[in-house]
Amino acid sequence: MFRIHNPPRWRKVVSKRWYQENKRDPWRRDAKSKGYRARSAYKLKQIQERFRILKLGDSVLDIGCYPGGWTQVAVEEVGTEGIVIGVDILATSPVEGATTLVGDITNEGTVEAIMGVLDGRGLNVVISDISPRLTGRYDTDQAISLELSTMALDVASRLLVPKGCFVTKVFQGAGIEGIVEAARLRFSSVGRFSPTASRTASSETYLICQNRLKKNKGDGKTAMEYLQRHLGNIGIVVERDQGTNDDSLVGFRKIEKRE
Repeated sequence: MFRIHNPPRWRKVVSKRWYQENKRDPWRRDAKSKGYRARSAYKLKQIQERFRILKLGDSVLDIGCYPGGWTQVAVEEVGTEGIVIGVDILATSPVEGATTLVGDITNEGTVEAIMGVLDGRGLNVVISDISPRLTGRYDTDQAISLELSTMALDVASRLLVPKGCFVTKVFQGAGIEGIVEAARLRFSSVGRFSPTASRTASSETYLICQNRLKKNKGDGKTAMEYLQRHLGNIGIVVERDQGTNDDSLVGFRKIEKRE
């Protein structure tokens, strides 16, 4: 399984155009006026309006919760009888009505902490708006994004109760069908949805997975293993940075066809 320890860093240059576009952004203004920590809160609101993923009394896990916008919306939707847990490798300021944890979701200690908060209750919904730290290189950003989303799918597959739901962000491009196919082995209903709150120029969409199956279909491979196989089948390998001591990804590479 891929582990992403230190994704490549990218210093964002704030241009005049970027500043003006964000200043005019109605979703950002509305989020600020309503007390949401990020404009992305409206993406989850639109997903909820369309699919009714979150229900009163549900137990919800928000993977990659920083800065907390999706966690805030989840608290609103599940009510006082529900449980909302947010986890991220970055510390998230407390969200009223939720428990926020700092940790790597691929670490067993983090999973144990989540189960401790649930205290015997089943997990009904896993949501994830997780994104890579962008480098500006398509092949690298797409590779890391796929890894993160597939990681979240494997966690959801492990922790969700039957009939549970899973939502994650994915980016259109190479490899996306691999995670879609892996999801269809785990949920009876899998579709894609692009909220109007997403930026017009963004290639992001959301994978909406409903009705967790009691048992996975297929050959028993994890979603990550399935994705790796899918990428190989379409002639793509995921490169690693050989000059470091960790497993940092450096992007996709097409496999050269043999004559």
